[in-house]
Amino acid sequence: MKILLTGGAGYVGSHVLRQLIAAGHEPVVFDDLSNGHRKAVGDVELVEGDILDMELLEKVFQRDRFDCVMHFCGLIEAAESVARPDKYYRVNVAGGANLLNAMVGADVGRIVFSSTAAVYGRPDCLPIDEDHPTKPINPYGHSKRMFEQMLEDYREAFGLGYASLRYFNAAGADESGEIGEAHRSESHLIPIVLRAALTGGAFTINGDDYDTRDGTPVRDFVHVNDLARAHVATLDVLDEGTAHIYNVGSGTGHTVREVVEVAQRVSGCDVPMTVGERRPGDTPTLVATAGRIERELGWKAQYTDLADIITTAWKWHSTHPEGFAD
Repeated sequence: MKILLTGGAGYVGSHVLRQLIAAGHEPVVFDDLSNGHRKAVGDVELVEGDILDMELLEKVFQRDRFDCVMHFCGLIEAAESVARPDKYYRVNVAGGANLLNAMVGADVGRIVFSSTAAVYGRPDCLPIDEDHPTKPINPYGHSKRMFEQMLEDYREAFGLGYASLRYFNAAGADESGEIGEAHRSESHLIPIVLRAALTGGAFTINGDDYDTRDGTPVRDFVHVNDLARAHVATLDVLDEGTAHIYNVGSGTGHTVREVVEVAQRVSGCDVPMTVGERRPGDTPTLVATAGRIERELGWKAQYTDLADIITTAWKWHSTHPEGFAD
């Protein structure tokens, strides 16, 4: 298939890009490089542009006939979204509408969406399955859920086929050590802890008074290459007019303190911990059940040990302390 990857120069997108190539597909990347990196794309064609630029999007779809779109482009920081909801609705919702309208105009009928467990909000029960009510508690989660609703509306009106993959916590790096997590403004737990290990700095826990086994938030970490495999697997079932929603997680939760302890063991470095205030928009526990994607697509996480996930991340961060240095 010829596939357009919006945000394909970013963390998850660049790992999906490699697996699409390995599977024999023909990807093209569309990215404004605000959080992505040209070096992460390699020799694949990169169209540098903003998803808010409707004219450019239309030109991209006029120039090439795409079989499918994989949509990673978006803002992802829950705490920032509380302070700047305008940014999140503009990029994640208005920009998403631009993409869907350009697809409809070009008669492209299939899309795979990079969604999030943040659409669930504070869970009523654990582990969370896809039928759990969606009650986001921050603008980031709201913006992702709004785009999911747009997908369903476009399916009903225009016959669009979609798969929405609700990630839990993407982590780790490609085994090659050539690409990994390199956000310009980092808020994700594992890279922050590993940077502290590299620099000898301290790590601040954002709240230790949650109702969890050690007071720190519990999260479900899924290796980025397992996520990438899930994206590629959706292509086997995604047809025009169909709808698929899948959780992608490991089914196991780890507290922030446990992650720091494993990171210290993997890196061999001491990371002193201090305790700060809770972050706005954080939930105490998010753990998935991925039974639906296992049953329907045969997908299972290959990385089931947190130490193995962190080992791949450490390989990337310890050899690329400045990320892609671009």
